[in-house]
Amino acid sequence: MKSFLLSTFTLLVVTFVQASAIAQDWPQWRGVNRDGVLRTSVDLIDELPAGQLPRRWSVPIGPGYSGPTVVGDRVYVMDRQSDGDRDSRERVLCFDTATGATVWTHEYNAPYTIQYTAGPRAAVTIANGRAFAVGAMGHLHCLDAATGEVLWKHDLETEYDGKLPIWGIAAAPLVHDGLVIQVASGSRSACIVAFDFETGEERWRSLDEPAGYSAPIVIQQGDTDVIVCWTGASVSGLAPQSGEVLWSIPMPSRNMPIGVPTPITDGKHLFVSSFYDGSMMIELEQSKPAATQLWHRVGIDEKNTDALHCMIGTPLFKGDSVFGVDSYGELRCLKKSNGDRVWEDRTAVPRNRWGTIHIIQHGDKEILFNDQGELIFATLSRQGYSEHSRTKLLAPTRKQLPRRGGVTWAHPAIADGYIYARSDNELISASLRK
Repeated sequence: MKSFLLSTFTLLVVTFVQASAIAQDWPQWRGVNRDGVLRTSVDLIDELPAGQLPRRWSVPIGPGYSGPTVVGDRVYVMDRQSDGDRDSRERVLCFDTATGATVWTHEYNAPYTIQYTAGPRAAVTIANGRAFAVGAMGHLHCLDAATGEVLWKHDLETEYDGKLPIWGIAAAPLVHDGLVIQVASGSRSACIVAFDFETGEERWRSLDEPAGYSAPIVIQQGDTDVIVCWTGASVSGLAPQSGEVLWSIPMPSRNMPIGVPTPITDGKHLFVSSFYDGSMMIELEQSKPAATQLWHRVGIDEKNTDALHCMIGTPLFKGDSVFGVDSYGELRCLKKSNGDRVWEDRTAVPRNRWGTIHIIQHGDKEILFNDQGELIFATLSRQGYSEHSRTKLLAPTRKQLPRRGGVTWAHPAIADGYIYARSDNELISASLRK
């Protein structure tokens, strides 16, 4: 009995230690669970310094929208090297988290035929010792995360007769239950394709719809895992092992599909928001894979919006409210029940078309990174926007958006108390440790 109890205790301790270690990482788009929540046992500073946040290191990289991801002592990012506007190479880069020293680089040809040619859009996904990277033109690579060796690869545009969105592939690969699930933008029901984790062989394809930019997520309904995919025509729930459509709610675009933010969920609801097509709240069945539209609100146009018309930044559920950034940078709070606006704030980011803030939830407070390269500690609540401190993290650059002084549109990563962020010129690391 003592031996059994000791073994059980040891297993619990090991599991806790492993879970704690994993929680210190930022292994994929929007963190451990793709939900923009920072889970860490490291105490962060209470107040950001005025002026510039001191850096640990900075390394030069090429342009791109791909936000960094971090596992252990490695940080991963993608960029573009160009000899001209269309003649280009994409790179997957791996650096040491402590020093910024290059660990490995994988480079391949990727001529661009899309608009906004700054570089790759999607974050690198790290899972079980592998790095999964997809470029703007649909070059999908499975690499050894330690060495950069190519284990398998696909050219999605060529293999699936891809009809790429006008800005290219932006959805980061999703690893789930032995599969790599990717927005492929293919023809013949290959909008979404699942590949075998080990071999790269196709396991299924799903949805005969135009692709969007939004990354898929995993939710649970009853005892069933469901892959939620927001395309250019619908929000759909797919069976992970077959791609079968379990439920689907139409969301066609009245102009052009610009569904960039990731769907968010509180377990009972699912929310998406688009620049042209407003916001939709979906009610999720709790006992089985099923869903119904709760409300959908759309304004007159991109300036005269209703509820929320997000462009890039993913919204946040908090209590009975939705927080997000509207089409011209207006930070808003909505009632979850019907989308009515509670308040609007215009101080978190300057007003501009496609004004952007990335929001990371940290306990009952938020960490904001705006498109001017400013890091903000704040609290979002029904009572309003409460800013605690603000500092400069990065200088805006003009490759991603060649007007209004440039932007910083890539999502940062926070791992083990350190923040990692990139512009078109550099990848930097700074300490947020207390």
